[in-house]
Amino acid sequence: MKKLIRSFGFAFKGLGHAAKTQLNFRIHLGATVIAVFMGYALHISTNEWLWMALCVALVLITELLNTSLEFLTDLVSPDYNELAGHVKDIGAGAVVVAAVFAVITGAVIFLPKLLLLIHYAA
Repeated sequence: MKKLIRSFGFAFKGLGHAAKTQLNFRIHLGATVIAVFMGYALHISTNEWLWMALCVALVLITELLNTSLEFLTDLVSPDYNELAGHVKDIGAGAVVVAAVFAVITGAVIFLPKLLLLIHYAA
């Protein structure tokens, strides 16, 4: 049991390190806060919450994996290496794919509700 608790400690240490050192991770956390606030304010459905949770998880997971990939690449290839650059670029591309999916999903969930608010306010 002690080993299990320690492993959670390492995981939270990793999350803390990413939050302290990675601007993009902090941006994604900020976007998460905004999305949760909007979901609460616009009374999204249970299914919409699930889609939003999936998007948040995908973006944060890919950002964390990309960060770990970049650290590992820097460790094994401290000097410039074209292949190491490709590894980093592909990892960043995975984050972009997840982020675009999240933006599209957010638009599908939030745009109709925002347009209704604008319509009733006018």
